[in-house]
Amino acid sequence: MSQLAGKTLLITGGTGSFGKTVLAHLLETDVREIRIFSRDEKKQDDMRHAYQSSPACDKLKFFIGDVRDIASLRDAMHGVDYIFHAAALKQVPSCEFFPLEAVKTNVLGTENVLTAAIEAGVQCVICLSTDKAAYPVNAMGTSKAMMEKVAVAKSRTTDKTKICCTRYGNVMCSRGSVIPLWIEQIKAGKAITITDPAMTRFIMSLDEAVALVLYAFENGHSGDILVQKAPACSIAVLAQAVQELFDSKSEINIIGIRHGEKLYETLLTNDECANAVDVGNFYRVPCDKRELNYDKYYKLGDITRSTLEEFNSGNTRLLNVEEVKALLLTQRYVQQELASWGAQG
Repeated sequence: MSQLAGKTLLITGGTGSFGKTVLAHLLETDVREIRIFSRDEKKQDDMRHAYQSSPACDKLKFFIGDVRDIASLRDAMHGVDYIFHAAALKQVPSCEFFPLEAVKTNVLGTENVLTAAIEAGVQCVICLSTDKAAYPVNAMGTSKAMMEKVAVAKSRTTDKTKICCTRYGNVMCSRGSVIPLWIEQIKAGKAITITDPAMTRFIMSLDEAVALVLYAFENGHSGDILVQKAPACSIAVLAQAVQELFDSKSEINIIGIRHGEKLYETLLTNDECANAVDVGNFYRVPCDKRELNYDKYYKLGDITRSTLEEFNSGNTRLLNVEEVKALLLTQRYVQQELASWGAQG
């Protein structure tokens, strides 16, 4: 990527699923340096060893720190040009039981990242959000919705640092994904646990998540929320696809919806549709640039509303079993698990 040539990129939460994938995409490019910022020294050491034989390993730098601690962020941001902010608490049930922890990381941590970035003269920050931030009903989604609000509000305070958010659905085989759990249950000869067969979820690959972030990085305007146009499938279809790939006859145990879960998720709310822009594979929700003096807007009249409709996992294209199987087979994790399963057989 020409914009990254000779530049320094910082990835918060860089040892997570997204960080690993974007690192694989960018390390061999002409980026000058990639800094991994996270609080888990074990994962950092594992990543360091994984890349130690790579010719590009000298570009990779590691910083121990926590987005809750702005001092550790400031230490890591000296000379940084761009930031991909992926550090977050993402597990819905755990955030339900410990909501203040979600606030500390997802909301206050994002405020710290953006404050330190503006202070350091960082050119662009892309904040990663989730479909659970739209019409949130759980602590994780609410904290991510507030993260988006913080990012959009912060974008109004600076004309030097571009700040954008990306919002996408479930990422296949990422940390916390149900797919690795089901594969583990199948290999152990246990029943597959399903919350609700009728539940629908957007699904996308880690590569698609990276593509969305890179699109926002290259094309987004400060204050934008960029949304992936993703397909969806029901949990029943996803489970059947996994079973068929692993030639499994495992029983299905329906355990019911967990704390804070919804039957379907939304990527673009009805309110956001009023101003959203269709840009091909994505939707762009621009920042509301109005000031607090609303009186002048009443005098000027209403802005024409977009004709877009709410975009959720119930009204998007639903994939069938064969389509889901084809998507799963593109995932390296699934390929490796199938290979080891075949070897055991």
